[in-house]
Amino acid sequence: MRFNVFKNTVLLFVLAIISCGSNSQKEVSSLNLKNKDSKSLIIDASKQSIHVGANQTELYLPLLKNKRIGVVANQTSVIFKDTTHSVKTNTNSNTHIVDSLLALNIKIKKVFAPEHGFRGNVDAGETVKDGIDTKTNLPIISLYGKNKKPSKEQLKNLDMLIFDIQDVGVRFYTYISSLHYIMEACAELSIPVLILDRPNPNGHYIDGPVLEIKNKSFLGMHPIPLVHGMTIGEYAQMINGEQWLANSAVCNITVIPVKNYKHNTPYSLPIRPSPNLPNDQAIKLYPSLGLFEGTNVNAGRGTEFQFQRYGAPFLDKKTLTFSYTPISNFGAKHPKHKNVICYGKDLKDETLNGVMTLKWIIDAYQNSTDKSLFFNKNNFTKHAGTDKLQQQIEANMTEKQIKPTWAEGLENFKKTRKKYLIYS
Repeated sequence: MRFNVFKNTVLLFVLAIISCGSNSQKEVSSLNLKNKDSKSLIIDASKQSIHVGANQTELYLPLLKNKRIGVVANQTSVIFKDTTHSVKTNTNSNTHIVDSLLALNIKIKKVFAPEHGFRGNVDAGETVKDGIDTKTNLPIISLYGKNKKPSKEQLKNLDMLIFDIQDVGVRFYTYISSLHYIMEACAELSIPVLILDRPNPNGHYIDGPVLEIKNKSFLGMHPIPLVHGMTIGEYAQMINGEQWLANSAVCNITVIPVKNYKHNTPYSLPIRPSPNLPNDQAIKLYPSLGLFEGTNVNAGRGTEFQFQRYGAPFLDKKTLTFSYTPISNFGAKHPKHKNVICYGKDLKDETLNGVMTLKWIIDAYQNSTDKSLFFNKNNFTKHAGTDKLQQQIEANMTEKQIKPTWAEGLENFKKTRKKYLIYS
């Protein structure tokens, strides 16, 4: 089935419904439409196998035929052999999208690598270098180095770009910023972008402060909450629809939706999306503990429990009795407080789902023996998207007092978001 370019949001939604592959029309309708007859069979999408966009090759291979293709990809850009995702998938049993397309005689010309690199082995914040992929001999062009936006020269002689990267639904997770720059560069050259959509493991809720445009950076480019509740495909539609590209340009995009997915469908990532998000617990806690990235508190980097603990030498060890020592390891060559004992909390068994919380960052601040050491001001504001949050924490406001200040921004965002949803 051929997907046309989706410039019209309503048309995209209708085609997303149609795209449910082998389901009968009755099943497709029951998955996506309200039940008007209480006796009708309602199919529970959460109990069916999820098929990511990349796996639905029958929908997009016709679009690639006889075209020169560039691919924006990393280690998560795979076609799964086991689509049940009931257990952690052995990455050796999957096929990378680049390898698959080459095997199908698709003319892949270049690979574009975001933060953490094409193979996902580069530290957070570390420059990703241009190079050659040793497996395929394809040129790799960095999107996380000197230029985060592809140049005209780098896009020359390409007929289409594929964007296939697993996201985790958090504003300061930089893949959506790479998406913006890819769309902007392609819009300027009239190059269409094919988006192979994947589920958002934090897609079932929306939370956090909305970014103020004056604090725009690569850690947050758009006026969205810290947790936005959208997939990459949906977010791309929002970028177009809200005219966030330079000069209000519109990128020619085609989205291959995820089959059998809803926003409240639980999804365990079979492949870690970046070196320091090793498991489901880290991904759930990331929206909350990621704020520590803008402070001088270590959030588990340099341990095997990244984003499942926090600590610093200047936190009160009498109150925060858990301790650990960060060391150089995979994904963190130079973690905060390397080889220095840190005091804080262990959160690996903490239950948290469907909400981001400020309780840990507030607790850490209040238990700092020297509060002047706590915030890295400019970096914290970039992560929070607002300078108000630091001011509120420093003023000893509680979470119950702070969260209502986000309410108006969240409600306005939800109304905007609704226009671009592909999944219920």
